[in-house]
Amino acid sequence: MVFEAEPAAAAAVYGHKLSSVVPGSVTGEIGRELTGTDLAMKLHYFRGVYYFRRSEVIDALTILPLKQPMFSWLDRIFPASGRIRRSEAGRPYIKCNDCGVRIIEAKCGSTVDEWLEGKDPSKWRHLVSDKVLGPDLYFSPLLYIQFTKFKCGGMAIGFSWAHVLGDAVSATNCFNLWAQLLGKKSPSKSDNLQYPQNTPENPVAEKSIPHSVKMVDPVGDYWLAPNSAKMATYSFQITEAKLNLIRSKESVRVGYFEIISALIWRNLAKIREGEELNTVTICRNDHSSRTDESLSNEQKICSLTTDSSPAKVELSELAMLISEKGVDETKMVESFVESESGKPDFIIYGANLTFVDMEKIELYGLELKGQKPVHVEYSIDGVGKAGTILVLQCGGDNKGRLVNVILPEDEISKLREMLKIEWGIA
Repeated sequence: MVFEAEPAAAAAVYGHKLSSVVPGSVTGEIGRELTGTDLAMKLHYFRGVYYFRRSEVIDALTILPLKQPMFSWLDRIFPASGRIRRSEAGRPYIKCNDCGVRIIEAKCGSTVDEWLEGKDPSKWRHLVSDKVLGPDLYFSPLLYIQFTKFKCGGMAIGFSWAHVLGDAVSATNCFNLWAQLLGKKSPSKSDNLQYPQNTPENPVAEKSIPHSVKMVDPVGDYWLAPNSAKMATYSFQITEAKLNLIRSKESVRVGYFEIISALIWRNLAKIREGEELNTVTICRNDHSSRTDESLSNEQKICSLTTDSSPAKVELSELAMLISEKGVDETKMVESFVESESGKPDFIIYGANLTFVDMEKIELYGLELKGQKPVHVEYSIDGVGKAGTILVLQCGGDNKGRLVNVILPEDEISKLREMLKIEWGIA
């Protein structure tokens, strides 16, 4: 699949400037141990872009006011300013040495509306850093923030977040905290996020390999997952009315996430005819299930297997399976990676076809002095060739869902065609 608009989108963003921001006080070079789950996620990266239209508030937010609250912000999330190091045994950890986060300033020759109306589905990539950790691992920032000013006066904020720091809830909590400090509001939760010292678990006596984990070829100090397929991304919205229509026609009482996941699972099974697609991974992110306010990877990782080909299973049955029959492998993933002493390299997203539930994450909670974003996009890099699907909130009064698919490039057009023919979406 070729997107002709991509060169135009790249040319529209220019004038990049780089700088760094460090915490306002000295951390003291604390070493933060990484859990087995952190290490299972080390080759994955969240990329998020928030769009804001022009206003008096946005006009006043030059780079200095945007940076000013970051000093106290990074005091609260100081591990994000650290760098990866290895113990004598070779196990990675974060050295909280206050090296800082990387800031990128850029300009865009389009208006916000022109940009959002563009047909290139990967245009968002020009508004957020695509950097990964390594090959100079000891010098690689864990967090990049890009501020792009549009010619209309609007602005995009792009966050690139190393998943080894924490899951989607951790990431969005941190971004929202910065916005609260920018608006000089008292943070709605604890002023200081807690960072309990992670203690690696004792290895299990007998290794039990979780279905949701895949070991990949060693990557050394260049933390980028190898992939034989050319991956692409595509996002589309499904309205609340359409989702309710699908539920009604299929006579199934499950959530939107389960309906969307079942719909895509069944169609991809048809596209990949002859391939094994009976096992999928379900990742759920939920504020209510968290144990503390720390940066952490606490998302629930579940595996689900069906005996029959998903292509031949009723949509309602697949949706119920996703809702009720997933096997929680979160602790198994932690124990398995620990049993390997954290040395081999793994992927979760795309080890199997993976569905990520981000419905309960308040993506539109990042307000710049009271101004909400008009649109938010999220994706994940470092996905294996089995692919990953994100289901997210839409903004404002839109109660539908935004779906971000990360799949081998040649499958996206086929999936879009099938969804359009069957349900008039995508």
